[in-house]
Amino acid sequence: MSSDTLRHPTVPVVHRVDARSIGDAAADIVIDTIQATPTPVIGVATGSSPSPLYSALSARTSDFSAVTWFALDEYIGLPAHHPQSYAEVLRREIIEPLGLDPATVHLPNPQVNDLDQSAAAYEGLIASAGGIDLQILGIGRNGHLAFNEPGAPLNSRTRVEQLTEDTRRANQRFFDSLADVPTHCLTQGLGTILEARHLLLIAQGSEKAEALYNALTGPVTASCPASVLQLHERVTVLVDDSAGALLV
Repeated sequence: MSSDTLRHPTVPVVHRVDARSIGDAAADIVIDTIQATPTPVIGVATGSSPSPLYSALSARTSDFSAVTWFALDEYIGLPAHHPQSYAEVLRREIIEPLGLDPATVHLPNPQVNDLDQSAAAYEGLIASAGGIDLQILGIGRNGHLAFNEPGAPLNSRTRVEQLTEDTRRANQRFFDSLADVPTHCLTQGLGTILEARHLLLIAQGSEKAEALYNALTGPVTASCPASVLQLHERVTVLVDDSAGALLV
């Protein structure tokens, strides 16, 4: 089986949700997972797509004390505590609003000399937690999943990845200039993501429509990393009308 193109895809379950309700719909799935699992492990994404979910979770009175959290990725090259590092984003968006113990929220560590060893250690940490029960995902406008850019092997593991110009320009809004946007990251691989027991993709906005259409209806191929969603047995996709405009 090639790491570039795989066959026998399935069809992910797609739910169209009003943009104002998408956060609550996603939060219901997260809470259901937590309540159904004695020691739940939740994978978290950053970016604009999951933000309504985190806002909705912060409005709930749920107990998150038993949950372990794993981030999808982290930039390389930003100093520790940089406001746009994903460690800081998650501190602002989930740790403080949900009252989490920071020790339960894990990210790949880019602040070391041996990044390959750091990536392998992150894989080991996920495995030692028993794997991820629910992985929250967004999709890039070029079809990237986490920071797996087009061309990433479909069986890839956590590793260093070079960001494309398109991805860097999409993230430029969070920085003073394009020159300030990191060029590399540590990211969970597509193979790592596929090992989660349930995948939850949230997509909003017309700029995601084409990528989402290709991911869910096109061939499963490394040219559209998010197409690996078709290889997973349990995928829930929440879209607003704009993101789902090309889907039948």
